[in-house]
Amino acid sequence: MTRIAIDAMGGDNAPHEIVKGALWAAEEYNVAIELVGKEDEIQAVIDDVRKNGFRTNNINSPKSKIRVDVDKLDIKITPASEVIEMGEAPGAAIRKKKDSSIVVAVKSVATNSSQAVVAAGSTGAAMASSLFGLGRLPGIERPAIATTLPTMKKPVVLIDAGANSNCTPNMLYQFAIMGAAFSKNVLGNEKPRIGVLNIGEEAGKGNELALAAYKLLEDNKDGLNFIGNVEGKEIFLGDCDVVVCDGFVGNVALKSIEGASSMLFKMIMQEFKRDPISMIIGLLAKSAMKRIFKRINYEEFGGALLLGVKGITVISHGRSMAYAIKNAVRVAKEAVESDVNKKISEIYEG
Repeated sequence: MTRIAIDAMGGDNAPHEIVKGALWAAEEYNVAIELVGKEDEIQAVIDDVRKNGFRTNNINSPKSKIRVDVDKLDIKITPASEVIEMGEAPGAAIRKKKDSSIVVAVKSVATNSSQAVVAAGSTGAAMASSLFGLGRLPGIERPAIATTLPTMKKPVVLIDAGANSNCTPNMLYQFAIMGAAFSKNVLGNEKPRIGVLNIGEEAGKGNELALAAYKLLEDNKDGLNFIGNVEGKEIFLGDCDVVVCDGFVGNVALKSIEGASSMLFKMIMQEFKRDPISMIIGLLAKSAMKRIFKRINYEEFGGALLLGVKGITVISHGRSMAYAIKNAVRVAKEAVESDVNKKISEIYEG
């Protein structure tokens, strides 16, 4: 059985929502879980779920009250006395706080106690812990965050979504390789179409990094289905499977997308409450709105894979609730079962 280590103390809603989501995932996806953090706090949440279950605020959950048969699950609690806070410098924090929950969780993967780690705390700490604790895959300069986004057709991979603010053209080329491996082996796209995020479709558009990355990908098409530049407005059309960019651009794009989709959904809901006729229309459209929300809700995707390290690290949103954590565990399990790291190595070596 696949065992997933979970940083129970990371994130805005830790440990309660993190532990609840982990227990939910253990039952639904048949995985073993290793909860890392302050033992008394973790145990208190487990005991509460055993006795009372818990409520989820996700509108697409099958029921509002979740019951988990805790005693039938394979649960391991690993103590960790420290927590790395969001505002701490990642490198210094992991060196200073060697008994922090994220460092101990990554160590569990490094020692093969677990096969993957899920973390909703500091992205920088999760990346730094994974980089130093697991090491890089051969030939990969820097790991990158691969985020899955919804489109009009099928999900697209945005890489890098925030791990590396300053990149070289060769790093973007490696991101393309890793993103293609993820798209093929986890999302099921046989020949993923790869594009470089740019301000125009033409080959001569963009800054020096985009121009050099385009040329590098164009000159090394063997094994990669490079289709050229992709503008921001084209990401959601579904005509590209992997969108490559540096982490600064990727993170700005990701946060802008999150904000715009949240604003749009809230505006629609406000309009449905504006007057009696709108309320009736809203009631009639309720099932359709649920389906749309399910397609655009970040909680459905659970978390983003940190590709390029010798192990599976899934980074969840800092505000993740139980439903998002449950899905992050699913992403981790799929990555383990598909052996995505081996596929990255094979593509790179090939």
